[in-house]
Amino acid sequence: MPDRPALSVCMIVKNEAEALPRCLGSVQGVAALETVVVDTGSTDGTPQIAATLGAKMIAFDWADDFAAARNASLAAATGDWILVIDADETLTAAGRTYLQQLLAECSAAGSAASLLLVTWLRQELNARQAPYTQVARLFRNHPAIQFEQPYHETVDRSVEAVIAAEPSWQIAQTDIVAMTHTGYTPAAIAAQHKFERAQRLLEQALAQSPQAALYNKLGALYGEQGDWAKSLSLLEQGLSQPECDPITYAELCHHAGMACRHLNQPARALAYYQRALASSVLPQLKLGTYINLGSLLKQQGQLEAAIDAFTAALCIDDSLPVVHYNLGVAQRARGQLAAAIAAYQKAIELDPSYAEAYQNLGVSQFKLGRLPQSAVAFQTAIALYQQQGNQIAASKLRQGLQQLGVQ
Repeated sequence: MPDRPALSVCMIVKNEAEALPRCLGSVQGVAALETVVVDTGSTDGTPQIAATLGAKMIAFDWADDFAAARNASLAAATGDWILVIDADETLTAAGRTYLQQLLAECSAAGSAASLLLVTWLRQELNARQAPYTQVARLFRNHPAIQFEQPYHETVDRSVEAVIAAEPSWQIAQTDIVAMTHTGYTPAAIAAQHKFERAQRLLEQALAQSPQAALYNKLGALYGEQGDWAKSLSLLEQGLSQPECDPITYAELCHHAGMACRHLNQPARALAYYQRALASSVLPQLKLGTYINLGSLLKQQGQLEAAIDAFTAALCIDDSLPVVHYNLGVAQRARGQLAAAIAAYQKAIELDPSYAEAYQNLGVSQFKLGRLPQSAVAFQTAIALYQQQGNQIAASKLRQGLQQLGVQ
């Protein structure tokens, strides 16, 4: 390669033949770039597809260590900057624009010339608990920057060490939604058996190095598996650690609130949610907490406070269907059916496949005596439930409508 590329796109993959073209397509044309793909044992033609797309391929023997695989990609990268991206992620239009501007400023020795690392937001598509995550995926190709930890690998410590040795470097934090991610959808998690792998690797990592971030990830994982007592124990151990960055602290409090709610400890849940909301993180990272807080308050009959929580979430981001849906549920419980209908309709506008929103829209229409409209909403909900494989919900709704005499 005669000229040093401005950007090296670094990936680790295994059996990503379907997703890889979409991912790499999202970064094409951003800059003069190279793509480094570390394959950890694909059997579906992923290496051939990556090579066809112009990637530099590296075969890597998997040893239960994501950091080692990531570092293999960094070692082969020759660009000025590194962009780390996974096959189930894409760069957004806003991310492309930001990246192009940053690289242009660096080449012109502009204000970005002293930047070492950039953090930005990643949207978790179809995730109803935490719609956004702050990630550090864009950084200088500095020889001292390396990933650490076998699971939930991070460059944080090496970046801190570089800045301590070379204080002129800076870190930029932006609230641009630069990436989208599909890997946390229930179907994706089940398909890749992520629960079992994550539990094993996190427990191994914690045994070697107790860190707040690891307690947070493992505690959240046990919560997803329904073991809320174990989850809460781990999360509280995380909060007791001497070093805890603001994002990890907010997530620990958020997950602890969820655990307390499932353990029927609403007062403790409320306190943890309030601690999460008081943390010094970007507003977008508080959305999941506002949603869970609103749901808890609604469950406790504090409808006005619940509506305030959902409204606060919408002030941060009004594009999330789940927030409009929950606002509608709270408005309906308060007896404000017209407001509930408006909220359900907005949720459906944003997500036409939102079966629960159609069902609750039907209920509100029915209560107002709008029988034709309610019947359409109910039938749409049933059809969506069936399309989504939720036959139990479809059957239950159908039986309920028969009892009401709604066709």
